[in-house]
Amino acid sequence: MFSEVSEASRFGANSISRGGRVLDRHGRPAGDLRISVTDRCNLRCRYCMPEREYRWLNSEDILSFDEAVTLIGVYSDLGVSKVRLTGGEPLLRPNVDQLIRQIRRSTSIREVAMTSNGVLLAEQASTLREAGLDRVTVSLDTLDARRFHLLTGANQHARVVEAINEVQKCLFLRTKLDCVIMRGVNDDEICALFEYGRQRGIEVRFIEYMDVGGATRWDLKDVVTMPEILQVLSVRYGAISPIDETSPAPARRFSLQDGTVFGIIASTTAPFCGACNRSRLTADGIWYLCLYSERGIDLRRQLRGGATREALRETLDSCWRGRSDRGAEVRAQAKQRQALFPAERLKRDPHLEMHTRGG
Repeated sequence: MFSEVSEASRFGANSISRGGRVLDRHGRPAGDLRISVTDRCNLRCRYCMPEREYRWLNSEDILSFDEAVTLIGVYSDLGVSKVRLTGGEPLLRPNVDQLIRQIRRSTSIREVAMTSNGVLLAEQASTLREAGLDRVTVSLDTLDARRFHLLTGANQHARVVEAINEVQKCLFLRTKLDCVIMRGVNDDEICALFEYGRQRGIEVRFIEYMDVGGATRWDLKDVVTMPEILQVLSVRYGAISPIDETSPAPARRFSLQDGTVFGIIASTTAPFCGACNRSRLTADGIWYLCLYSERGIDLRRQLRGGATREALRETLDSCWRGRSDRGAEVRAQAKQRQALFPAERLKRDPHLEMHTRGG
């Protein structure tokens, strides 16, 4: 895995910085870091974890909170200002509120967010907010409890709804609702999901079904595209206007005539690689510069080998400067597009799974 470090370092001398921030080969700054704190999940969503059995990361390889905070501090030296805790389901990691407190106490990270499926969120929301968690994004793909069971393999719809209510009580900033839309599965709920968020003042983000990691049953015909989503909403709500904003965020945002704002993440058919400023760190310390990358950089080995902060910073710096990934664009241009990895290959290498990388 360290071959990528030496290869990336060849570009360091020719790369540039803007405002003290490290830029990659396409001029993209390091801004957002997604950290998977566990590869485990308590749901089996069809678009992410559809298989019966999975190979999990070795428990002894999982980064301690101290190790994670050390790396986060080094990332902040590169200009990373936002950290998002993910999984799997991050709330399956015991005492994750302590990690949030450590990040707040020991790093210069400006914003700490979390993406959760909501099953365990209601009882922890207040503690997380007190620990310093700024934002929460909850995943909810249907308003129908029976359909939720079919989509996730669990009868937990009521707990997710309860979590959304609790999050609002705790006054988190800019709460969002993520909804993956699949043709013939939940595309008849686009307006209902939008209205659910609208009535609660929560920004809904519709997500195209993505061909990454564990989406072993992905097929292009199942993707409901951004134009289709906009068409459905415009029939119900009238004119929709794109919001003109410069942001590396994955969602393209739109507004209704009454000012209601929503987003669409169209990574499958309209990639945003040109502005992507995010990377991913797995729970066992493997750093991926792109969600579609086949290989990552093993930071755990370097960290546990006694590397100094300066040595770690040099590794991150050289790798980011050498970054040229535009994985979603490459996938969009494929003549014959199918699931990114076959199930058998995923069983051999759990790091290829989306739930391991904190998609």
